Amino acid sequence: MSPELISILVLVVVFVIATTRSVNMGALAFAAAFVVGELVADLDADGIFAGFPGDLFVVLVGVTYLFAIARANGTTDWLVHASIRLVRGRVALIPWVMFAITAALTAIGAVSPAAVAIVAPIALSFAARYRISPLLMGAMVVHGAQGGGFSPISIYGTIVNGIVEREKLPGNEITLFLASLIANLVIAGVVFVLFGGLKLWARGAVTPEDGSSSGSGSGVRATADTGDSDGGGGGTGPAATATLVEARPGTPDTTRLTPARTATLTALVALVVAVLAFDLDAGLTAITLAVLLSTAWPQDSRKAVGQIAWSTVLLICGVLTYVAVLDEMGTITWAGKGVSDIGIPLLAAVLLCYIGALVSAFASSVGIMGALIPLAVPFLAQGEIGAVGMVAALAVSATVVDVSPFSTNGALVLAAAPDVDRERFFRQLMVYGGIVVAVVPAVAWLVMVVPGWG
Repeated sequence: MSPELISILVLVVVFVIATTRSVNMGALAFAAAFVVGELVADLDADGIFAGFPGDLFVVLVGVTYLFAIARANGTTDWLVHASIRLVRGRVALIPWVMFAITAALTAIGAVSPAAVAIVAPIALSFAARYRISPLLMGAMVVHGAQGGGFSPISIYGTIVNGIVEREKLPGNEITLFLASLIANLVIAGVVFVLFGGLKLWARGAVTPEDGSSSGSGSGVRATADTGDSDGGGGGTGPAATATLVEARPGTPDTTRLTPARTATLTALVALVVAVLAFDLDAGLTAITLAVLLSTAWPQDSRKAVGQIAWSTVLLICGVLTYVAVLDEMGTITWAGKGVSDIGIPLLAAVLLCYIGALVSAFASSVGIMGALIPLAVPFLAQGEIGAVGMVAALAVSATVVDVSPFSTNGALVLAAAPDVDRERFFRQLMVYGGIVVAVVPAVAWLVMVVPGWG
């Protein structure tokens, strides 16, 4: 049995054990990386640790730390209040506002994980307060980021267009951008319908002060009967209708800007500017800002370190370390070359789309495209497959799956969700990511490759 096949089978075993025995998959993946790296790939400890995603570790810790402070001092509640006023109380519009914001950020040059790191904690705090499915809100944020991710001036767009130019393939920057934008808009629309978006319209407008339905009077607030006590439902329970309950006395005033909230808002703006304008690391910047806030207002941030999503950090870092071992021993290249050697171009094309989607659910989307586009060159040269459509299909297939909890964006969504059963939310993201992996590559291939674009 080849080393590459052994490494894939071990990954399957990790999934099975984590699912059936409720063991943290990250811990299992670290053990698998050690066993496979040492015994199969002949890597020493340094070689194994080389794949540890230190940058993602810092991003997850830094961003969740900063937003834990923002939740503690009421800043996220104030932002939710402001968002309600912006859309005139129409809660159903908020997921689309979050989609548009993240799309705009990535379209003008933000790295996708940076945009998600900025928007997701705010979006999911809003979801928790107004009983919106966190899966719906998280998916809208991630698909928004990918929708704008291939504009001609974006990071993804410039990288992929550069690869196309280097490989001397026909390219079309606008087609690539529109293919990703339309695909993610369609997926977002489907997610909105399936996971409770239409039911949000039935609630009517709410007042930002207490979340109550318009006209319900002052002393009441609205909650949603979703049949899910932890707020992690996907809209499959009873109708999410507004239920009037008495407002709890002593609720903190979310409409007033205190000095701590003003400083926190300034820190959030500074995070955006630092990441987008000065290309500073989002994780290190967030930790620095969190430390400054902690020093100034220690009473608000005393418990923030404990609210960092440590189990999520272990999960994601462990899995990505094992994927890095697979990459180092050539398993990913081995699988890609096996597909590209198939003599039927259309079959090879759809298999490459599936490989891109599957691997990207655990690894770098751009890195996978950088590996797969050159592998597609031999059968693209035959002229039976349009290069523009093939590149667009690969781009869509490799990025829409970033809602997976093992990808950077999915991990940020999982870590940012407050007041949810994280294990349940993790399973929801994993199932949703699996559905996307199973369906989207085939649809992208059928729509973009089979007609022979370019």
